[in-house]
Amino acid sequence: MLEFKNVSYDAPNGKSIIKNVSLKIDDRFVAITGPNGSGKSTMAKLIAGIITPTEGRIYLDGIDITDMSITERAKNGISFAFQQPVRFKGITVKDLISIAAGKSTNISEACAYLSEVGLCAKDYINREVDGSLSGGELKRIEIAMINARGTKLSVFDEPEAGIDLWSFNNLIKVFEQMYERTKGTIVIISHQERILNIADKIIVLAGGEVVEYGEKDRVFPTLMDVQAGCRFTQKA
Repeated sequence: MLEFKNVSYDAPNGKSIIKNVSLKIDDRFVAITGPNGSGKSTMAKLIAGIITPTEGRIYLDGIDITDMSITERAKNGISFAFQQPVRFKGITVKDLISIAAGKSTNISEACAYLSEVGLCAKDYINREVDGSLSGGELKRIEIAMINARGTKLSVFDEPEAGIDLWSFNNLIKVFEQMYERTKGTIVIISHQERILNIADKIIVLAGGEVVEYGEKDRVFPTLMDVQAGCRFTQKA
């Protein structure tokens, strides 16, 4: 279980981004959504340890991880997929999947992960993760990496970005398969209606505060009314 206790975050310029958030996340799929600038990506970075709260504490299964580094949090079972995936010149896709899995994966295993995210394995397995790959290709490879890691908490920042030509049904299937392997929690930051529809619970942020958090069937119908009728969900 992930728990935020009175967590706030102020940007270096002093602007308050996250404001006294307290919540517990312990479901299969949890979606975080809200208008642009509401603090969604900031919350994801707080979970991953990319930034540290200005105030409050963060716990994972009762352990205080607030002051843990990104590496320490990864060792404790947190995976994070960036909105804009990182490029690693000189490292092949197979190497990257092996690193993510924490073991030397064979060609067959690596190909299986790539196939699940809609990539023809033979075309990618030996390619470098560099500028020759498109943003959409990198996004899919990153999802394959998180799948290979199999951690108890996986956080995805807008996983649908850049994969227009790949069916949303396949993306959702990957998340379902990931859960079956790990039985952990998958946190997805998204505006997309079809992504939100697979969530067990939805967290709605506005102005850095949690304005709704609950079962999808209760929260989803209210999304169009958040912040005085500001529509922020997008249909796939």
